[in-house]
Order: sequence, then C-alpha cells, then structure tokens
Amino acid sequence: MLVAAFFFAIMGTLVKIGGQTFSSPELVFYRSFFGLIFIFILARKQNLQLKTPVLGKQLTRSILGFLSLVMFFYAISELPLATAITLNYTSPLFMAMFAPFMLQHERPRNILVVAITLGFLGVILLLRPSLHADELIAGTIGLLSGLTAGIVYVHVTQLARSGEPDWRTVFYFTLVCTVGAGFWMMVHHFNPVSWQDIPLLLGLGASATIAQFAMTRAYRTGNHLVVGSLAYTTVLLASLFGILLWGETLSPDRWLAVALIILGGIISVRATPR
Repeated sequence: MLVAAFFFAIMGTLVKIGGQTFSSPELVFYRSFFGLIFIFILARKQNLQLKTPVLGKQLTRSILGFLSLVMFFYAISELPLATAITLNYTSPLFMAMFAPFMLQHERPRNILVVAITLGFLGVILLLRPSLHADELIAGTIGLLSGLTAGIVYVHVTQLARSGEPDWRTVFYFTLVCTVGAGFWMMVHHFNPVSWQDIPLLLGLGASATIAQFAMTRAYRTGNHLVVGSLAYTTVLLASLFGILLWGETLSPDRWLAVALIILGGIISVRATPR
C-alpha cells in the first residue's frame, strides 16, 4: 500500500503538471490507455477470460469511476495538490454512508456516525467560504469525486462478492475510461501531443497502473484495516510534492481540516465490516 500511495502521489503530481497543457478528459485517456494495453496483453499471455457474466455491474462501476476520475483530475489542476487529493479521499466516508443501504447484511455502527461527522467537519473547514469562487467550484467538484468514488467502492465490493477477479474489474474500468475520454477528445477540443509531452504521459500511465496493481495486491493479501489506513499516506506524500515543486503551503486551519478528514476516514475504514 505504501508503494501504491507513492505512485498515486506521483500520478497526481504528473496530472497537475499535465493540466497546464491538456484537459482533464485527455489526461484520463492517457492515464487509462496505458493500463488497458498492459492488462489486455497480460490477459492474452495468461489465457485469462475477459468476458464477464455481470457486464451491467461492471459497466455501472466503470462509468461512475470514469466520472469520478475526470472530476478528480480537474480538481488537481485547479487546487493545491494536497487539498484535491484530500477531498478525493473522503470516499471512505461516503462508502460508510452508502454501504448499509447498498449491501446486504451490513449493519451501520455508531462509531461510523462519529467518523462521518469528523470527516465532514474537515470538509467544511477545508471549503470554508473564504475560498475564492473558482476554488470553491473546484473544491466542490473534488468533493463530488470523493462521493462518486465512495459509491464505486461499494460496487467493487458487490463485484467481488459475485466472484469477479480484481484484474477483470480493473480491465473494464480502464476500457470505459479510454473509450469515454477518447470520445470526449473527438467531439471536444483536442490538444496535440508533442515529443516533449510523451515522457510525462507515459509516466502518468505507468504510475497509475503500478499504483492500481499495488493497491489491488495490498487489499487482496493484507489486513484491510491496515491497508485502508496506510492509503492516506498519499495525502502526506502529495503535500510534500506540492511544497517541493510549487511551494504550496496550507494554513494551520486547512492542515487541521486535512487531519480531521484523514482521522474520519481511518475510523470509518476500521469500523466498516469487512
């Protein structure tokens, strides 16, 4: 999970750099296309079956994931890196809210109310009215990316319970993201790629793919409470990258907001039934 957190932070850094040249859907395309090709080749070499008996569930999860990713990348391009990633990492709070209604035999625990309250106090503090209007819009979109991701994770749980392997879920996600973002690029403004952009785009695709597989391996083989808590290392690494590369600094009250969101997320991860 620490490997995944490191590469997710690198991915966020590259998205912020690439956002100066490319739109969010374009970055989603380049991020997803690399992973799609890698998984497709891997599946062919190992004779893995790409056909799924739960195509509808896979498409629902993938479309929601695509929307979440576009909103997340937009927030990264408009906000300090640590702020954007923190807002996206409200997803465990939203998952804790939706899981009792979307999953069977799941009982909400009282401690989840504490976790959700802490987390959203942090959100309110992070998106306080003193933000500029453009930052408030980007912050709201970043929060929506976390909400959508929370619903996505519930769908991932449903897919796992139906017997779908993780690699197949990742395959359909990258497929929908590639097709959806590619269609957006066809009907919308397209920014041509120069030779100077290729290392950045390859790095974006490679870091996202490595992080995705590392995270999947972590959740498959490790204690999910430990793994879910360590996921928030991404926020700390992104904060460090933001300081080193752009001199981004957060005020003490915003650091308090980040801490509240992380604390609420960790409590919700530990209080949610496996």
